[in-house]
Amino acid sequence: MTQSNGRERGQERHRGAVTLRRQSITSSTADQRLLDSRARADWKTKDAWRALRILSEFVEGFDTLADLPPAVSVFGSARSKPDSPECQLAEALGAALARAGYAVITGGGPGVMEAANRGASEAGGHSVGLGIELPFEQGINEWVDLAIDFRYFFARKTMFVKYAQAFVVLPGGFGTMDELFEALTLVQTGKVTRFPVVLMGVDYWQGLLDWLRDTMAAEGKIGPVDLELICVTDDVAAAVRHIVEAEAALNAEQEAVREEAVARVAADQQAAAGSTTVGPVAGDERAAADGPAATDDPAGR
Repeated sequence: MTQSNGRERGQERHRGAVTLRRQSITSSTADQRLLDSRARADWKTKDAWRALRILSEFVEGFDTLADLPPAVSVFGSARSKPDSPECQLAEALGAALARAGYAVITGGGPGVMEAANRGASEAGGHSVGLGIELPFEQGINEWVDLAIDFRYFFARKTMFVKYAQAFVVLPGGFGTMDELFEALTLVQTGKVTRFPVVLMGVDYWQGLLDWLRDTMAAEGKIGPVDLELICVTDDVAAAVRHIVEAEAALNAEQEAVREEAVARVAADQQAAAGSTTVGPVAGDERAAADGPAATDDPAGR
């Protein structure tokens, strides 16, 4: 696209709050520079400042997303075409989640992410995109209403989990698989509770599911119950219903815990109050200590 000043806009890269174009674009990303062990000589001078930058990304994410309503993170390939089955499924899913009262969080890129954001936005819901600095810059898609650009994957991934009640995973590549298995690990280890993980695109995921059951579970690397952590469906209504029911079950459990705690405190208070009124009166204690009560009988009878 040609700008009014006659210069080509060209490639664009976002680095946190900074936008770089043309010759200002560097060849490496913040993640690459942080994780490159060959630059150890720089650690004492540069990594301390990187720690502040990392902290700033967490602060920015927490502050921006704190008021977000209940949300669902949706993952899938950036390479999927707009007319592909998974993009059509993602758009319908985004709209259904919005109608159910959920915000939709994606990586903010094209493909499946854009389709989910579009569905949520057109249905009047909250459409959120969490972008990331990459060598092949994608940019935030036009259907995102609230966007945050991150330098570091681990800061971004924290936001995907912290502000979501569920994950829905559509066909994708390495990044999608990374998010899927991280979610499953967090649920399996109890780091997050009642966190539904839904796979959509049954045919796409069938080979993986077969391997999980016939190899991983068969060799005891995971338990049979771990396979139940995954809901697999191509039905948008079923996916949303699974998420809603899981949230309702968690809310019921939490309410039962609160009621039990209140009842326990009330019982402890009642027991404590009862213990202060039981026992002889002070005057009776002195009389008992003085011996038998005096009488008019000179014999002491």
